[in-house]
Amino acid sequence: VKDRTSAGGIIVRRGDDGRVYVALVRGEGAGMAYILPKGGVDPGESVEEAARREIEEEAGLGALRLLAPLGARERLSFDRRRWITTHYFLFATEQVEARPTDPHIPYATDWHPLDAPLPPIFWPEQRELVEAWAARIPQLLG
Repeated sequence: VKDRTSAGGIIVRRGDDGRVYVALVRGEGAGMAYILPKGGVDPGESVEEAARREIEEEAGLGALRLLAPLGARERLSFDRRRWITTHYFLFATEQVEARPTDPHIPYATDWHPLDAPLPPIFWPEQRELVEAWAARIPQLLG
């Protein structure tokens, strides 16, 4: 099994109503579960740089402020051919409109209230990550 390093993050913003919202991404196909944006680290790129690039490509959010590193999570890839270590970061943004730039997959970004039940998230470790940080995020966001 080959190793792969990837990076991504949780992106949050405070809404006009004072609530904290988290950006979740979905790909093509009705009813597809959500994901946190993430992807491979390119040669010469730091994991934070890769997270920012992947978030811009998949979520269409580029105006990001780093709040905290969230550590790494590991799992097998969907096709079970690679062991993936993903480094996650918590970013804040004031950007509401998302314009994903990935040329291969038509992603869409939706904002979900952090204090409400999360919609289905495809990767269990991503759901666990959001749930583990949900209580701390409003404090870190300020």
